[in-house]
Amino acid sequence: MQAGFALVHGAADILKNREEHDGRIVLRKYQKHLRVMKKKRPSRGRCASVIDHFLKVSKSYWPGLFHCYDVPDLPRTNNGLEQFFGSTRYHERRCTGRKAASPSLVLRGSVRVVAALGTRQRIHSGEELAPANVDNWRTLRSGLEQRRRTRALRCRFRRDPAPVSQTT
Repeated sequence: MQAGFALVHGAADILKNREEHDGRIVLRKYQKHLRVMKKKRPSRGRCASVIDHFLKVSKSYWPGLFHCYDVPDLPRTNNGLEQFFGSTRYHERRCTGRKAASPSLVLRGSVRVVAALGTRQRIHSGEELAPANVDNWRTLRSGLEQRRRTRALRCRFRRDPAPVSQTT
């Protein structure tokens, strides 16, 4: 069992990437370590099933596992992403006084969350914030407005179903 845990911890050390290698090098090291894990894996017992599970999970996450090493400041784990989005949720609740996320975060989340996370990195100038493609910006705005209108109709329908159903 200790040997199995040592193999798993060895994989974790490679993924920590203390030497700050790029994704290609981390990928090679990790592939080599997985081959060692397969080779040293016991033929049966609980340790074998743990290593089999580890190899299976590694395979399922493989397509996006090494991207974070090539993009600066991209969190390497779901925990890092959770902290990003959790802080946005926290500040949203704090600003509005709500216990849950406000409906506007749901309606405009695709814009507001990106904006909130982007401004954490650095302060942006007005020129940088101007839309590069006005047509794309208008499309985004119309999509947000359509979602807002749909939500407003649902609220009106709950209050008085007859007038809404007659107008549509």
